[in-house]
Amino acid sequence: MADGRSAGRREPSLLALAAYALPAIPFAVLTLPLYVVLPNFYAAELGLPIAAVGSALLIVRLVDAVADPAVGLLADRFQPRFGRRRVWFAAATLPTAVSAWMLFRPHESAGISYLLLWGSLLSIAWTAALVPYNAWGAELSTSYAGRSRIAAWRETAALVGTLVALALQAAAPALSNDAPRAGLAAYAAVVGIGLPLFALATLSLTPEPIDASRTRLGLREALRAMRANTAFLRLLAAFLLNGFANGLPATLFLFYVGDRLAAPDYAGPFLVGYFAAGLIGVPFWLWLARRTSKHAAWSYAMLLACGTFVFAPFLGPGDLTAFGVICAVTGFTVGADLALPPSIQADVIDVDTAASGEQRSGFYLAAWGLATKLALALAVGLAFPALSATGFDPAAGEKTDAGLAALAWLYGGLPVALKLVAVALVWRFPLDEASQRALRARIEAAA
Repeated sequence: MADGRSAGRREPSLLALAAYALPAIPFAVLTLPLYVVLPNFYAAELGLPIAAVGSALLIVRLVDAVADPAVGLLADRFQPRFGRRRVWFAAATLPTAVSAWMLFRPHESAGISYLLLWGSLLSIAWTAALVPYNAWGAELSTSYAGRSRIAAWRETAALVGTLVALALQAAAPALSNDAPRAGLAAYAAVVGIGLPLFALATLSLTPEPIDASRTRLGLREALRAMRANTAFLRLLAAFLLNGFANGLPATLFLFYVGDRLAAPDYAGPFLVGYFAAGLIGVPFWLWLARRTSKHAAWSYAMLLACGTFVFAPFLGPGDLTAFGVICAVTGFTVGADLALPPSIQADVIDVDTAASGEQRSGFYLAAWGLATKLALALAVGLAFPALSATGFDPAAGEKTDAGLAALAWLYGGLPVALKLVAVALVWRFPLDEASQRALRARIEAAA
């Protein structure tokens, strides 16, 4: 195995890339049940009060928010011989798998305290695994194009995991008469068994990246350096807006298909088509990024998504073919949303490393994770109250024309406006291949 210093200056082999990407599959499988299936299961199947379930999950989200920066800071500072990325990832994957197993396979008498305990443990363990895992990927290559290649491998694996999760959800009724419990048990098996096995492959075959730090900053200095990194702040704002734009349709998808298009049975096939198109799209956006630049390719993808999604508010019952086309085209663009921003993120970390002298990928990736969670929270926090105020509340049997119109525009109108602002932020982004190469020359000369 290559040592960390030599690995930092070589592009990873195909075997190392594949081994690095593998854990993204169970991580993606974990996402769907945790955010979509689990709340309904604990409320509907176990009979827990929905308000108590909501409060417990809110506490879990708050624990998650605190865990991100703490893990990012510690993952950068702790320097064991085994490798600062490896050791955190190795230590956190088994607790993540065990916590997921316990949360997805509750006993019949499990209550709110059970949900709160295992939900919090899963949140902490998952963050402790994911932040160093993503930082590992950001540091595994020092080249402009190489970083896109790494992100593309990881996000392609994540799309495969999402399709696996959708397949498990669709197959659950055939597995057992108790479909909800059978579905969660299948998720538990994939995560509980798959994550430790895939993590072992990563730890064995993926080299530890070089740490280019030449100094260590205090927390106040670190935050000051991050605020001075204008490229990072600009990228973070664009990522937050684009994440918000993607989070709104994700949050409202089932309502839009079921109530606006009056086709609830087509939700599954539309989702499969969307993510399958994303899988196909990743190589294309990677190719376009090589021909132009990463920020240009991402901008073109967002503009294509806007030009297609702008028609969604005008669809109604029976417009299934048109919506299928929208799902296919916007799914194709999501490959760019997944692969290119993390690669650009690795470049803006170079700006900080060159200026501050400390390579703090974990700290930056923690901020990135917080932005992702904030975008999802904003989507839920805006969409549901707005729909309720306009007369759309399926639980109460309210589906007014004004409410359905609001659903359509929140689903397809506001996201377009948000993406256009994100494009404006990214269009003339200051980092391209030449400037990134110059940054790496400065970093390596100083180190």
